[in-house]
Amino acid sequence: MQSQTPLSKAYGKYRAIFGATIVFSFFVNLLMFVGPLYMLQIYDRVLASRNELTLVVLTGIAVALLFAYGLLEFVRSRMLVRAGLQFDDVISRPLFDRVARMQINNPNGGARSALADADKVRSFITGQGVLAFFDVPWTPLFLALCFAFHPLLGWVATGGTVIIFILALLNEFLTRASLKKANVEGQQAAEFAGSTMQNAEVIRAMGMQDALAQRWGHKRNGMLIAQAGASDWAGAIMASSKFVRMTLQVAILGAGAYLAIIQQISPGIMIAASIVMGRALAPVEQAVGQWKEFIGARQSNARLKALFASLPEEDARIYQEPPKGHLKAEGVTTVIPGTRDTVLRSVSFDLPAGMTMALIGPSGSGKTTLARHLVGVGDPISGAIRLDGVELSHWDRNQLGKCVGYLPQDVKLFSGTVAENISRFIDDATDDDIIEAAKLAGAHEMISGLGNGYATQIGDGGGRLSGGQRQRVGLARALYGNPSLIVLDEPNSNLDSEGEEALARCLAHLKQKGKTVVIATHKANILGRTDRTLILKDGTVQRYVATAELLQTQQKQSNVAQIAQGQS
Repeated sequence: MQSQTPLSKAYGKYRAIFGATIVFSFFVNLLMFVGPLYMLQIYDRVLASRNELTLVVLTGIAVALLFAYGLLEFVRSRMLVRAGLQFDDVISRPLFDRVARMQINNPNGGARSALADADKVRSFITGQGVLAFFDVPWTPLFLALCFAFHPLLGWVATGGTVIIFILALLNEFLTRASLKKANVEGQQAAEFAGSTMQNAEVIRAMGMQDALAQRWGHKRNGMLIAQAGASDWAGAIMASSKFVRMTLQVAILGAGAYLAIIQQISPGIMIAASIVMGRALAPVEQAVGQWKEFIGARQSNARLKALFASLPEEDARIYQEPPKGHLKAEGVTTVIPGTRDTVLRSVSFDLPAGMTMALIGPSGSGKTTLARHLVGVGDPISGAIRLDGVELSHWDRNQLGKCVGYLPQDVKLFSGTVAENISRFIDDATDDDIIEAAKLAGAHEMISGLGNGYATQIGDGGGRLSGGQRQRVGLARALYGNPSLIVLDEPNSNLDSEGEEALARCLAHLKQKGKTVVIATHKANILGRTDRTLILKDGTVQRYVATAELLQTQQKQSNVAQIAQGQS
């Protein structure tokens, strides 16, 4: 039997309250008879008898029943809100994990929109839209009462309900394709805008704003045109629905007046039938009005189902012995996400624990891709990377994360304080551990010089810090928690001379503590601080030798720079 996805489990939580909501909906709709029945009694009994006591008693009963109606409506709405919270509690964490995994596997796959999809689904199943659909099944009760008043009144009400229902089906048929296209175009425009704004400085400096704005506008226009087409049809159908609704009110009052004239019904029944038909049509009209939201929620649900189907739950992993840092790659081959273009081809090396390896080669040789794989970001299509003999994919992600430090080439910090970023947002992080990591990275004095020191808010992406400051905070984050394996991708690309010296001291300290370090670099001055060197070119290993041996083969010091560029 196929295991349930978190999405199906979330709907299971929702269904637990679904049944109770249906029961409440029955009594809510039953109490809607209070108004027409009260009017019937007023016209046919109170006005005829002119009995004030009867009026008071009937009014008191009606008010009491309407109070119960309001209370049931409140409880029903509250139940749906609580169901939404349970839905979100079940789906939020698994969804976030899958979005992160999908973003790694396919950065341009629109993974982040899945978070908005979950909000859209939850908003629909807990809002007025779903309540309208809950109330529609009780429409036959009101139509039956119209037939009880008189068959002609029943047929008028039923005919109107059928017409409005047909209009709802037309709304679905005529707007489905346009709304789907608008959704796709809107996601593409949003993704383009998000990725573009990350390079706002380049756009401004190089006069690219008009060109990119035009391209974004072109993508957005596709969404607007599709939305306009859907809205035109929806507007026409909504107008038709209102026309039908008002015409039916005239028709049922006219039919009731005719029946009253020929004395087949009383004037009270005429008024009551008009109210009852209004109650019968209301949920159908609401469903028509909520149809666009329903279509949007249905499309979001389909995308969520596809996401959970494509990325199943990761198997639980047992906790391993804390690694010492022995790193080994065996025939690692990988491709660019979403393509068949090979980036790494059968890369192999063996790095004993406590040693430092330089990863060098020309731009585009695959250094950054290999560095990402060494910390478990993405899986190669073949081969394996092992830490202390255990494949990275077999480690528990939380345990592995605590044992690994990673400084990416493009340092990304998060909105929060400097201390929170260094501590990786761990709740029980101690000040001593944070300061120790900062000192090891040579960032303590720099951080102390900020406006609020370690409590300084750095803004989204660390935008309030310079490139060099972000790199040093990122290095401190990589060193936090005393990890066994540290992978640094171009750690000195934005550092000044002081930062270079701090990095050199950091590497010496890590070697003294027996940490395994991998450094991807273009700068030759760092090679002398490594034990081994792996030279990549076009995704393949050109040489893997002891650094001292490699340097000894160079007759001139100037050749060292060529080694760092992978030209030797």
